Amino acid sequence: MDWYPWGEEAFQKARQEDKPVLLSIGYSSCHWCHVMERESFENEETARLMNGSFVNIKVDREERPDLDHIYMEAVQSMTGQGGWPLTVFLTPQGDPFFGGTYFPPREAPGLPAFPTVLKAVAAAYRSRKDEIRKSAEAVRGHLEQSSYQKPAPGALSLDVLTGAYRAVAGSFDQENGGFGPAPKFPQPMVLEFLLRHHHRTGDPAALGMVERSLDRMARGGLFDQLGGGFHRYSTDAVWLVPHFEKMLYDNALLSSVYLHAYQAMGKAFYREVVVETLDYVLRDMTSPEGGFFSAQDADSEGEEGKYYLWTPEEVQSAAGPELAPLVLSYYGVTAQGNYEGKSVLHVTRDLDTAAREQNTDVATAAGRLKEARSRLLAFRQGRVPPGRDEKVLAGWNGLMLAGLAEAGRALREERYVTAAEKCASFLLQTLWKNGEPGIRGVGGVAHGFSLARRGLLRTYAEGQSKIPAFLEDYSSLAAGLLALYEATLESRWLAAVMEMAPVIVADFWDDSQGVFFDAAGTAESLVVRPRNIFDNALPSGSSQAAWLLLRLGLLTGEQQYAKIAVRAMSPMVPYLTQHPLGFGHWLGALDFHLGRPFEVALAGRRGDPRTQDLLQVIHDRYVPNKVIAARDDATPPEIAGLPLLEGRGMVGGVPTAYVCQAYRCLEPSTTPDHLAARLSGVVAAGL
Repeated sequence: MDWYPWGEEAFQKARQEDKPVLLSIGYSSCHWCHVMERESFENEETARLMNGSFVNIKVDREERPDLDHIYMEAVQSMTGQGGWPLTVFLTPQGDPFFGGTYFPPREAPGLPAFPTVLKAVAAAYRSRKDEIRKSAEAVRGHLEQSSYQKPAPGALSLDVLTGAYRAVAGSFDQENGGFGPAPKFPQPMVLEFLLRHHHRTGDPAALGMVERSLDRMARGGLFDQLGGGFHRYSTDAVWLVPHFEKMLYDNALLSSVYLHAYQAMGKAFYREVVVETLDYVLRDMTSPEGGFFSAQDADSEGEEGKYYLWTPEEVQSAAGPELAPLVLSYYGVTAQGNYEGKSVLHVTRDLDTAAREQNTDVATAAGRLKEARSRLLAFRQGRVPPGRDEKVLAGWNGLMLAGLAEAGRALREERYVTAAEKCASFLLQTLWKNGEPGIRGVGGVAHGFSLARRGLLRTYAEGQSKIPAFLEDYSSLAAGLLALYEATLESRWLAAVMEMAPVIVADFWDDSQGVFFDAAGTAESLVVRPRNIFDNALPSGSSQAAWLLLRLGLLTGEQQYAKIAVRAMSPMVPYLTQHPLGFGHWLGALDFHLGRPFEVALAGRRGDPRTQDLLQVIHDRYVPNKVIAARDDATPPEIAGLPLLEGRGMVGGVPTAYVCQAYRCLEPSTTPDHLAARLSGVVAAGL
């Protein structure tokens, strides 16, 4: 099979030989991508058809989200549906004219055989080029309209948040948690919005939706009950049987929402979920250099979920006769199974019920269950593990940085902060290229420091960094670095954010249209310039950029940042009220903008335990709409000179915290108790 990477070489060959291009887009942990690879691409006769009639290009959607977005939208416009593997036929100029997703090797109900599709497309290209040209022009027109479409700006008011909340509540599954029917996705950004709504309004129903969802997800098969971490989504409405792949971004976003729920509710179970999830990432998804790998497959030994499934006999063998009965009852392992004759572990009863059934007390049952889980995990580690995609992606690592930094600080788990610092150093060394350190403002030069142009790369694997970064990479990595700064008060992380922010504005913001694009204006020319505004499994690059710039505007005093963010949010208003489940992170950004955000300035040596005690007070509680800045004698002047920090020093030589809004500050605090009271008052009533 002759595969080409995306690039001019393939399209030049297509033009020279007058052949259409067959573009296959997938990703390493995609089950049906592997199926189509085995069934069709590795079949000699099918490969002969492909090589003879097409120039074949294979693309990893996770490396090239711009191509995935463009051609997924094209296929959806042509067929009404999409998915992966994405199979698209292009003209030699790159215009799509026909496509689909998975095609079987032989005809199946509702699906033509892939060889039949290949022959039909090749024949049509030879004999009906005018029709194909017209079809491609129509699809291109649709893509252009979609990419540049922008509703009339709407008012950014609390009514928008209220309307979105009502719509979200209307989609809530009262029995099982989550939203809508199967397949069911975790929707962590929507849950974050509900936490924010409760924080702002005190509405207990919003907190109830969060609690029901988080409880059911963590007790179900969606959560790996032995190894920690979450699978991609549930194939049913009750969170029992997952699609078994594990993605870095899911575990980053879910660890964050469980942490925030723990801060808001104090529920120890949520702390356990955070710890087990982050420990899974550190154990199974971390490179020796410190970066975080992208994904683990759903399949092992060619079978989906095989690594995670159990029979009663396997439980008996792994746990031993004394502990096996507790495992079988607590995790619902039966002879019949709940997935293809085997069992997905899920919590079927409360621990006190399980203890009574075992004629013991809760503490003893908890200890036995912990020992049993350890034995089962060791047994499972002897199986053939799922494949792991070991590429490191800038944006996804940024999300994980934020999760680790916040959790490490809030939970007093230093190993998470250490892992975040190691990752941040690795990313800046390997992916942040070209130029000398410095600080640049929106207009090019600010704070008296010049910046040679620097550029971020998206992916690192096998010692090689490549692919110019997209908006999601810049904005998510910068957001992760900002979280790391707020957790550690180490200036270099904020300095890196202040370098990246002007590049975001210069390369991705279109001031004439008032929108962000996903690819830089200097990127390669594609069918259209990609622009994806939806918060799906990941925050959209646009919503993440808006959220970041709002915070930076408050933190640095660069008012232009906040103005750009507001302009970007304004056209989103109709979407936020009509389709809030697809815009959870946008809603969080709007809540920040409208939620009377405040600033905390800390003055004191970073290594002084008294400074750290003040910082800990800030991180102990759920206070989403805040920014933190700090300075001491070692703080570089470009940060020490931020408006928030000007004139705010230690009182009586003691580390001091200032709680401010629009740089107007309350009486300074020099003790943790005084600061806690100040924060409680601000949260309750504002300044």
